[in-house]
Parts: sequence; C-alpha cells; structure tokens
Amino acid sequence: MSKRENHHHNVYVILLGDAVAKHPSVLRLNPNRDPSKPCVYVGLTGLPVEHRFENHKHGYKSAWTVKKYGIRLMPELFEHLNPMPYDAAAQMEKDLTEDLRVQGFTVTGGT
Repeated sequence: MSKRENHHHNVYVILLGDAVAKHPSVLRLNPNRDPSKPCVYVGLTGLPVEHRFENHKHGYKSAWTVKKYGIRLMPELFEHLNPMPYDAAAQMEKDLTEDLRVQGFTVTGGT
C-alpha cells in the first residue's frame, strides 16, 4: 500500500443544535463552555466525512447527540487537517476536542 493510500482517515466536526447543552452529561464534559459559541461533535472516520454524517443522521453507528441534534458539517474547523493515517487521526481527534473546548465550544465526541 502506498503512503498516500494509508492516509485515508479524517477528523470531522458537526454543528449541533443548542438544545444539546441542556443535557447534564454534556454540561459535565464542558464546565468552561462559552454559551455564545456553538455546540459541536468531533469524530474520526475512514469514510468520506459527508457519508459518515449521513450515517449518524440515519442512526447507523450514530452518536445520540448527532442523531438528535446534528445540523451540518463544519469543514472550516477540520478540512485543513485531513487526510491522515489512523494513529495521527486518533490523536488529532483528541487534540481537536481539547482545542475547541479551550476556545469555549461545547464539545461532545472526541474520545
């Protein structure tokens, strides 16, 4: 397998409806959230990100926050990072989650 073929994993960010922030489990993960910033989900996939978003919305291997509150992809927050090998993407998912939380976003996923 060529090096480029091995770089097919992507991190992605999905905009969530603000109502997700009413869930205690989400609030616990984001104690320093800025209510003026959006709620987002951070994920990792080996699929095209648009396809993964559709899977979430249709309930296939879906995070409950995306199935119920997912609005759209936010490519401005992730496109410049992709694609990458799996190990780098797994670390980037964690790093991006933390970076967005530090900026005040309410973040789910990213585990």
